[in-house]
Amino acid sequence: MADSKTIGDKKPEAEMSFFDHLGELRGRIMRALLGIVIGLFGCLFFINWLVENVLLLPAKNANMSLQNLRPFGLVFLYFQVAFVGGVIVSLPNIFFQFWKFISPALRDTEKKYLAKFVVISSSSFFCGIAFAYYVMLPMTLQFAVQFGAQTIIKNQFAIDEYIEIIISIMLACGVVFELPMISFVLSKIGILTAVFMRKYRRHAIVIIMILAAILSPGTDPVSQIILAVPLLVLYEISIFVSKYSAKKGNLESA
Repeated sequence: MADSKTIGDKKPEAEMSFFDHLGELRGRIMRALLGIVIGLFGCLFFINWLVENVLLLPAKNANMSLQNLRPFGLVFLYFQVAFVGGVIVSLPNIFFQFWKFISPALRDTEKKYLAKFVVISSSSFFCGIAFAYYVMLPMTLQFAVQFGAQTIIKNQFAIDEYIEIIISIMLACGVVFELPMISFVLSKIGILTAVFMRKYRRHAIVIIMILAAILSPGTDPVSQIILAVPLLVLYEISIFVSKYSAKKGNLESA
């Protein structure tokens, strides 16, 4: 019987209805949210250490003067930090739930790489956060402190705005460092190819340099290059990942 045979290396599975997919998606979202809640309470347990020794450390190194300007401002701030920290801590679980949701559309030979997908995705995001914390934030805060220092205006910064900048930069860098993994997924489903990325490499370089100039806190070319180089490296890695993904897909379908 034709319907009892495997197609390629895929095994026959019962077709899921639209509502079955919605139910599966809801279950994965609930598991991801549960992980975030657990991470949130874990961060609340260490909230003083997180704020004092992690988030405020760049400000101390830059000699920034911070102040709270709202009643209960620190209460809301601590919960914000705990929530974002919970999301970051639970990222491996979030990526796991995502890959498990799309796994029915993958080949059997691809499903065995689930653990690698989760590890690489999580590691890429954490590398982006580390790059923001150790490279971007010191330059950004130093520029903020020194700007206008020659005037009689005293730079004092609101703690909530400071934390918002810290979190935004770290999360943005984490997402940018996911570029190779995004390239892998898009190449697997046929939306992106290495040929396309090579063809528009010059355009990508121009866009990256513009982004580096916009995101760079200083006006000197050194800080712009420091930001542009990792983006260029990530783009080249994404081309290699896209080529490898397409090549592996062709071999598996042969």
